[in-house]
Amino acid sequence: MKSTLDSIIFDLDGTLWDSTETIAIAWQKALDQLGMSDKSITAETVRGLAGMPYDAIYDKLFPDLKGEKREKLKQLCARLELETLQERGGVLYPEVKETLEFLKGKYKLAIVSNCQSGYIETFLEHHSLHAYFTDHECYGNKGMSKGENIREVVSRNNLQQAVYIGDTTGDYEASQIAQVPFILAAYGFGTVEVEVESIKQFADLKHL
Repeated sequence: MKSTLDSIIFDLDGTLWDSTETIAIAWQKALDQLGMSDKSITAETVRGLAGMPYDAIYDKLFPDLKGEKREKLKQLCARLELETLQERGGVLYPEVKETLEFLKGKYKLAIVSNCQSGYIETFLEHHSLHAYFTDHECYGNKGMSKGENIREVVSRNNLQQAVYIGDTTGDYEASQIAQVPFILAAYGFGTVEVEVESIKQFADLKHL
């Protein structure tokens, strides 16, 4: 694979950074503002949702909240999440920037995530990483699945041999839908039950 690889597509949460603490703060603030302080959101709560489409998160966390109330909470969470991330950011995994610098000289780099619109842009802006990536796509832009979005990025950038790097079973399944090889970020939030290539830290990509 290494000899023919021309591009690397990354998942974001659990692969490039950990923003769970910041997101938990934002979502709890939204709940408090709407008089729902009886519900508690922690970083561990957010970590358990990693890789899920943005809308599906509310099915899991708030199954009894319907209609206008649910939409109001979703919009407030989304707005406060981006505002809080712009202010506080997330935690980059060790040697992410240095490794991206190394990889950029050899491959086209992109990001595909199941996040809301504006989330990837906030990540790139907060950590000054725009220059490293050719493209990015997310669930929030067109409501497409992660697998479809990987295919979209491959197609519009004319990528001949891409690989997808993520940390959850959902990421692996998306790579299979997109028909690209998968590498597991074993330091991330999830696991994959099948045997796949893996990295124990982000810098391992320099040598893989």
